Amino acid sequence: MSQESLLFLNRPAVLACLEKLDPVEVVAEVLRDQAAGRTEIPAEGYLPWHNSNGAYSRAIAMLGALHREEGSVYGMKLINAAVDNPSRGIERAGGLSFAFDPETARPGLIAEAGYLSAIRTAAYTMVSLREIGPERWDGLTLLGTGALARAHLDLLVRTFPEARRVTVFDLSAERSAQLVAWAAERHPGLAVTVAATAAGAVAASPVTVTLTTSDDPYVPASWIRPGSFLAHVSLGDLTEEVFLGAEAVYGDDLDLIEENPRRILGRLLQEGRVTRPGTASAPGTGPGRPIDGTLGQVLLGRVPAVRPGTGYVVSNPFGMSILDVGMIDAVRRTALELGVGQRLDLL
Repeated sequence: MSQESLLFLNRPAVLACLEKLDPVEVVAEVLRDQAAGRTEIPAEGYLPWHNSNGAYSRAIAMLGALHREEGSVYGMKLINAAVDNPSRGIERAGGLSFAFDPETARPGLIAEAGYLSAIRTAAYTMVSLREIGPERWDGLTLLGTGALARAHLDLLVRTFPEARRVTVFDLSAERSAQLVAWAAERHPGLAVTVAATAAGAVAASPVTVTLTTSDDPYVPASWIRPGSFLAHVSLGDLTEEVFLGAEAVYGDDLDLIEENPRRILGRLLQEGRVTRPGTASAPGTGPGRPIDGTLGQVLLGRVPAVRPGTGYVVSNPFGMSILDVGMIDAVRRTALELGVGQRLDLL
């Protein structure tokens, strides 16, 4: 029997690869593939439970494929989380990303996925901000100060080096202080300040990124100043009225969003109060507010890129497996070039 092995990348190895990559362009290319019909997104596996502390916990398995001229790419992300993990001194979410050999179907590479997953999420935010954000902006607000916030700041300084001002808010003053201290050491060119309230944080910047674990909407339209852009990365921070009153609303995959009523936009789609581009409202629901399209369609020029004017624009990604697959494939190729990682024998 032939010897089988795979390459394992721990976080330092992943970070070494990401330093050589442009995660924003990796994500943008996957979004173009998606809009062109060159991707597959199977149904994700989702297993929820409550741990011994009564904290919500879950495991999510996300498979995907990219079909490109140079060959197909297959992979998966397994990302697990417990909301009380920060109290244990560890990140809320963590897991593994897999790259599959297209011929044997064996996993050829496994990588620590916590930071990799966060950076692909942040990369999507940066693409959306670049393509449908304000023409000019002088600051950015983060609601939530965990691992995703750090990944966003890491990519912010790479993608928008002119950015100098960041406002943050978190229900935990301790987490906010930790982020400010971390940013002062890692990104000294950024002035990071803590707002006293969520409303004050949203009002402080023309760009707001929601990175919390809230499933209870709390951001009303009255908080949002004209000319603003909101990246609704997390589950349920924005109220229904924010989506219904927006100048433009963009998603990543409308099927995924609509299939999940836990998300505000998914429920609005199911109820017919928000509709897909070019479709009518459900009978008896009244006129629905149409979604303007997906970010991939914007990148291919298939739908207009509406930037904030006298109102505000909302980006609402669900979180697609193909972004993780594209990212792990780029990391795999870079790891082989750099010669990083640990070879593990399976037999």
